[in-house]
Amino acid sequence: MLKLGVVSDTHKHITNLSRALDFLKSEGASMFIHLGDDYTDPEEIGEHDFVRIPGVFSATYTDESIPNRLIKNVVGWRLFLTHTLSSHPNDLPGDIRPEDIINGRRADAVFFGHTHVPEIKEDYGIVFMNPGHLKNDDKRGSPPTFAYIELSMNRMIIRIHKLLEFEILKEHTFRR
Repeated sequence: MLKLGVVSDTHKHITNLSRALDFLKSEGASMFIHLGDDYTDPEEIGEHDFVRIPGVFSATYTDESIPNRLIKNVVGWRLFLTHTLSSHPNDLPGDIRPEDIINGRRADAVFFGHTHVPEIKEDYGIVFMNPGHLKNDDKRGSPPTFAYIELSMNRMIIRIHKLLEFEILKEHTFRR
């Protein structure tokens, strides 16, 4: 079983990112994903082993050498990593279109950010997960959150934790 941590929308809140990572590591997470805003935040705390994508308003989003969206095969699950759930005006010509991945069922799970709202659901036979944000305050009303995921060939357990007390805000198990 692989344990992974997923964060998004850290927006230079480095102390909060560090706190989330400390918790995730204490739980045994060995893979980390950052879903944008801000792409360089993991580097600020000396973390370089992140799978990461930039947010749509980041300067790195226009850098053709950095993929804006990725499909990663992890323990047999096809994970689609994107900042937004749909195409964006700032997309580059060669970017993967989320609509194509979702409508074509080319992913088992879609991990996304951008909205700052933590979410876990299943639609179209695909798992959708947004870990929320790690800002101190957010105008959309959600507390700072991040995701801890246990992944095996047949099961994905997603827990979204509140940053301040590490309480589980949302949890769901998916089987295939």
